Amino acid sequence: MKVTLYTIAALLAFAANSLLCRLALSEGYIDPWSFTIIRLLSGAICLILIMIVHARRLNRSDAAQAALVLRDKGSWLSSLSLVVYALCFSLAYVELDTGTGAMILFAAVQFTMIGWGIYKKERLSTVQWIALAVAFVGFVYLMLPSAAVPSLYGAVIMMLSGIAWGVYSIRGKACVSPLRATGFNFVRSLIVLPILLLVAIPYLADLTLKGLMLAGISGAVTSGMGYCLWYVALPLLKSTQAAVVQFCVPILAAIAGVVFLSEQLTLSFMLSSVVILISVLVFVLTKDISKTSS
Repeated sequence: MKVTLYTIAALLAFAANSLLCRLALSEGYIDPWSFTIIRLLSGAICLILIMIVHARRLNRSDAAQAALVLRDKGSWLSSLSLVVYALCFSLAYVELDTGTGAMILFAAVQFTMIGWGIYKKERLSTVQWIALAVAFVGFVYLMLPSAAVPSLYGAVIMMLSGIAWGVYSIRGKACVSPLRATGFNFVRSLIVLPILLLVAIPYLADLTLKGLMLAGISGAVTSGMGYCLWYVALPLLKSTQAAVVQFCVPILAAIAGVVFLSEQLTLSFMLSSVVILISVLVFVLTKDISKTSS
């Protein structure tokens, strides 16, 4: 139950992040470089404040547990993956339409995480391979109406974003304290802010308050807190499971678009969503079912 709740909460945060990014960048409220800067900075500030409170409570309650938790300070590789993902995602978002971008992003995530899982000898049953294939076909069908032939630049940087997110997720399986690992990853990412700021200077005059607010919420809430929840769930999931459940994110993002942006709900969306959700459920539960039957 715990892993289910944290996974669902993290996926909802990812979908909300997509919605915020869509609002901020597609409407021209902010440029990709400034969006990434505010996203990383606000995420770091929010998590630093929470880490301070959390550390004080730990020291008061359990010194041994505190000593173990306080050793987790993230890593430079995870932080680099976070920066590459966030920046490439923002840059690609203005080059690609929603369907094409989502297909490239999640295909890269799936290949990265499932490839790593197979490398680490996570065996998939025949049923799981079928469920994975059906989920991918359903995903392509879901995104096909809005997909277009991508620009080479947009496709490459979105692919890099997906690979980086896959690496960031894989790295999260080894963390001891999800809060501190995520917090320090965001703090470490701030080392690139001067470089990003230099590139963003020509766009600063066009910044809007709405764009800054959307980027700030994306960083502090749906990224900072959302990634903490994801890091809680990841050690309890296999890499292949963590990859496949992310097929649900475009569905959740599309539903949010219907609710908050008055986007249209189509029959193809409903059919493909049902196919994807059933396939994900079958994939995740297959081994448990086989154990029960044996």
